[in-house]
Amino acid sequence: MRPHIICHMGTSIDGRLHPSRFTKPAAGIPAEVLRSHYERIHDGFNADGWIIGRVTMNEMAKGTERQFANAPKLPREPHLGNRDGRKLAVGIDPSGRVHFGKDNVGGDHAVAVLGEQVSDSHLAELREDGASYIFAGLKGDDLASAMAQLAARFGAKTLLLEGGGAINGAFLKHGLIDEFSTLIHPAVDGVAGSQSIVDYHGEAGERPGAGQSLRLTHCETLEGGMVWLRHAVERAPG
Repeated sequence: MRPHIICHMGTSIDGRLHPSRFTKPAAGIPAEVLRSHYERIHDGFNADGWIIGRVTMNEMAKGTERQFANAPKLPREPHLGNRDGRKLAVGIDPSGRVHFGKDNVGGDHAVAVLGEQVSDSHLAELREDGASYIFAGLKGDDLASAMAQLAARFGAKTLLLEGGGAINGAFLKHGLIDEFSTLIHPAVDGVAGSQSIVDYHGEAGERPGAGQSLRLTHCETLEGGMVWLRHAVERAPG
């Protein structure tokens, strides 16, 4: 078993990811009103935690790398820090490049999803920080196994996937997204090649969403003209 995973994202009307590139709100619409919707809805899900990728997690964690020259050889098996009832801040970090410097991100307990090839020095750093970690296979790309571990070892029943486009695309490809929660800003980016909310990096001709259909379950216009959509993911048999 694995958690129910909701991909909760904000986007411009052309599907782009970065609000810094969006056009400004129309006259009389405060930008802070539009910004507030995302966290309010995030909190309303009352999920057990959230998942992001390496780049975003590094920006949020703001830790610095420390070297442990005499780090002992550690088994490649899960390590659970002291969660103390907190929600989970899960970072997908196959190469072990995120540095937390503490056991939490924004008050939520830090959990690193690693590849088995990471160094013992990095594992020692995570242990000293008080963070937890699990392994997603040799290369850190066995996301299904990682999600099953989050359920079994942390009791996670619902998680919010709030990654960059690449992480969201990988979850889609592996059939791990159960629902999309999409906030459409009354804004446009407009530049070809800007990252979208789902940006799968694969071989030419691949279809990461194949066999997965979306059923609209909720549509709401929020203050300021933002539109909130919820879609359930329905998978074809087999």
